[in-house]
Amino acid sequence: MQATSTQFSDSSSLQTRTKAIVILVAALGYFVDIFDLLLFAIVRVDSLKSIGIAADQLKPTGLWLDNYLQVTGLVIGGIVWGILGDRRGRISVLFGSILVYSIANILNAFIADAPTTGPGALLHVFGLGSAIHQYGVLRFIAGFGLAGELGAGITLVSELVSKERRGLATTFIATVGILGAVVAYFITRVVEWRTAFLIGGIMGLALLALRVGVVESGMFLKVQTQHAPSRGAIWLLFYPWTRARRYLCVILCAVPIWFSVGILIKYCDSIGASMGMPEGARPSPGLAIMWCYVGLAVGDMCSGLLSQLIHSRRNALWIFHLLTIAATALYFTIGSSSLTTFYVCATCIGFACGYWAVFVTMAAEQFGTNLRATAATTAPNMVRWSAAAGAFFWTQCEVLLGNGPSAPWQAAVIVASIVVPIAMMAVFFLPETFGRNLNFTEE
Repeated sequence: MQATSTQFSDSSSLQTRTKAIVILVAALGYFVDIFDLLLFAIVRVDSLKSIGIAADQLKPTGLWLDNYLQVTGLVIGGIVWGILGDRRGRISVLFGSILVYSIANILNAFIADAPTTGPGALLHVFGLGSAIHQYGVLRFIAGFGLAGELGAGITLVSELVSKERRGLATTFIATVGILGAVVAYFITRVVEWRTAFLIGGIMGLALLALRVGVVESGMFLKVQTQHAPSRGAIWLLFYPWTRARRYLCVILCAVPIWFSVGILIKYCDSIGASMGMPEGARPSPGLAIMWCYVGLAVGDMCSGLLSQLIHSRRNALWIFHLLTIAATALYFTIGSSSLTTFYVCATCIGFACGYWAVFVTMAAEQFGTNLRATAATTAPNMVRWSAAAGAFFWTQCEVLLGNGPSAPWQAAVIVASIVVPIAMMAVFFLPETFGRNLNFTEE
């Protein structure tokens, strides 16, 4: 079939306005993605209390719902959406993923203990009679849906935009998207948590209308029409060893981001208490997330622009890893002196971890067109899943430290001292991708 329509146009023939629409839609999609992804963390305490979870169970229940169930959904969804992105196209993933997570978040607004009689009794048959079980299933489904948004959007934009401006486009997407967490916080200040979930789901469905005019990647369509072998063959990411090492290092270089967000920020109330902050003067996880994501937005913009300025993704990553070490040190040394200081430290951690824009760009640039969506979709979600591994090691270190009053912050220091050096080492094994021509396939 001859590529005559706009849908089948290569990147060189796409009009600037068309590319701008694609970038804007990807940015707004990521905005809603982050809004819904972080919403549970912001309303965790209020929502769990309202469905009857005891105060001493808020932390373990929150870890189970967020750091285990939701991120497991992200990993499984990342694999499924990534393969579909390379086999069926980038746009199909953008539509499918947002539909799944939007519906899941709308249903989240209606969780409640079901009656034992009447139509609601059917939920008990499937083990979903209690609100907490419904919460768990829906967080898993939401995670599954959320997994496809970022990877598909970054892959599509990376293939449509010129190699000289690719980093600027992905930086814009990441910066706008990160602000979704900030907006989520302010929305939860004026509406209750059920309404916030409803708003997030409705925003997602509204995005579907904007995506009607989005064009498919010319690189993907070329590979599709040529019947290129092994499109979306995820096993190719693990063979041969040189490619497997590349994929593993892409993941490891970003693990500190989700350790910082998933542990240091989301559970700052527990860590703050262990650092001696008095009750009534301890940080609020919701407010800490908001300030952290303000820092992340600025950091994403700066890291992306820095990589463009110095013509290097790798050097930008190393610089921001060093900033992460400095910000984490401030968090543990002076963060507990006052609430204001703590939130400043949370903002600094967000800024230092704001190399997500460079990371997702590099993930797309590392692999050929036949594996690009699979790699760019699974890698960020593997990083997000590391929050589960981080939570596990954090709690296990607490046990090894005797579960004393200061164990939470001491255990967090141990985990931080492991993940950041590993991330810096991983960058060493990654090839530089700045300015790379992406019109190639993996053998």
